[in-house]
Amino acid sequence: MKRATRIAIIGTGFSGLGMAIKLKEAGFEDFVILEQSDNVGGTWHDNHYPGCACDVQSALYSFSFEQNPNWTRMFARQPEIQAYLRHCAEKYGLMEHIRFKTHVAGARWNDKTSAWMIETCDSPGLWAYMEEKGLKPGSELDRSDKSLPAFRKLRAEILVSGMGGLSTPAYPEIKGIDTFTGASFHSQTWDHDYDFRGKRVAVIGTGASAIQFVPEIAREVAHLDLYQRTPPWIMPKPDRELRPLEQAMFNKFPQTLNALRQSIYWMLEARVLGFVANPRILKIGELQARRHIRNQIRDKELRKKVTPDFHFGCKRVLISNNYYPALDQKHVDVLTDGIREVSGNTIIDIHGVERPVDCIVYGTGFKAQEPIPKGMIFGRDGRDLLDAWCDGAQAYKGTTVAGFPNFFMLMGPNTGLGHSSMVYMIESQVQYVLDAIKKMDHRGWKSVDVTADACGRYNASIQARLGDSVWQTGCKSWYVNENGKNTTLWPGFTWRFRQQTRRFDAEQYLCEGG
Repeated sequence: MKRATRIAIIGTGFSGLGMAIKLKEAGFEDFVILEQSDNVGGTWHDNHYPGCACDVQSALYSFSFEQNPNWTRMFARQPEIQAYLRHCAEKYGLMEHIRFKTHVAGARWNDKTSAWMIETCDSPGLWAYMEEKGLKPGSELDRSDKSLPAFRKLRAEILVSGMGGLSTPAYPEIKGIDTFTGASFHSQTWDHDYDFRGKRVAVIGTGASAIQFVPEIAREVAHLDLYQRTPPWIMPKPDRELRPLEQAMFNKFPQTLNALRQSIYWMLEARVLGFVANPRILKIGELQARRHIRNQIRDKELRKKVTPDFHFGCKRVLISNNYYPALDQKHVDVLTDGIREVSGNTIIDIHGVERPVDCIVYGTGFKAQEPIPKGMIFGRDGRDLLDAWCDGAQAYKGTTVAGFPNFFMLMGPNTGLGHSSMVYMIESQVQYVLDAIKKMDHRGWKSVDVTADACGRYNASIQARLGDSVWQTGCKSWYVNENGKNTTLWPGFTWRFRQQTRRFDAEQYLCEGG
């Protein structure tokens, strides 16, 4: 197995595959893709809970250069998206570049060699070790423990992270939760062998994953307790099957599929006017969401429980046609009092009411504020990336960080969207990184490192633009960190981000070597 490569890419989701495809098309062959799972797909491989689907239309949630005329629904479900990504990897000849079952334990920059030294280990072995030790994903490892799987080293001149911002599961901090005697799992690590029939189940969390799997398991369980901290705004989902005639037309006349894609793009782009320019416009959406609650829930008290008290759009707006009806059943209880502790197989709320359960399912999302775990990426002078982010994650154009040469992030800080397809943003960043690598080759640079001044000025402008957005109207969401700083979302039209990333602006970087 190679111990050195020109470019190392982490992950085989849209980011990693998109980067690799464009490298391949540009004539670069000396690269590897490190994937901890046994198949491609990233989040669309790892998240396979019942009901898992995309909340952006399929025609737009795909590569612009590999549009799919055979989507079966307006909003594709997880198996179909994962199959699409596998198709992309095979069509563009990426399978020979992928190292499956390879966990990236860490990467450290070496100024003397102008390269990254990456440590990897066998993923199944590591997962077995973590299960034995009771460690959760993202936990720091004790390197002195001799029972850890063996680590291997890989040298790479350029490191590209395609891990994404929603890859490390978040778990609630509840007294006694680790001593629960029943079954428990996070939506990302769904246990398909668990039989819900006749069981009393507790779901903690009401985010994007929960509203998809709750209706599925509610059909099977004897009783479901849904612990809700904050209800989300939910809109009707305009989903349907795509007819064979439509698929035939898309196949015979690809321009019709592209026209659909463009119409969806501009329709979604118009939402920016409400999110950033004038949040009062979103009142129209709120009225529609309130009507959705009235139409789908008969119980007046339940309506009150699931109606948010914050501005529409402040937290992620979700879409579903079956979530509210699932809650409006006699064997489902929506609980809003909060959890005090867990004891044995019993959940105790803040009023001391005890409710025995057989299984806990965590629908608590991901550590969006820590898209890359602590102890994983070390830049100049051995500085941990999370220490560089002591005031919150930030990067230049969501892609590079001062003091971390030749390190590029896809779906980095402030590239997230509340209104459109992340694939569009990913393709924009891929173009930026590809141009950087081409310029490095053309001008003989061994390293490029964005200046702290450029990074600071860029992020100051981002935060200034976010100041009057709906996301800063006071609600608590994963968009905003504990200091009130929005580290996740892009504050504007996506085409403006594409303008910014069309070329690698070397004048904002310290370029060395040659």
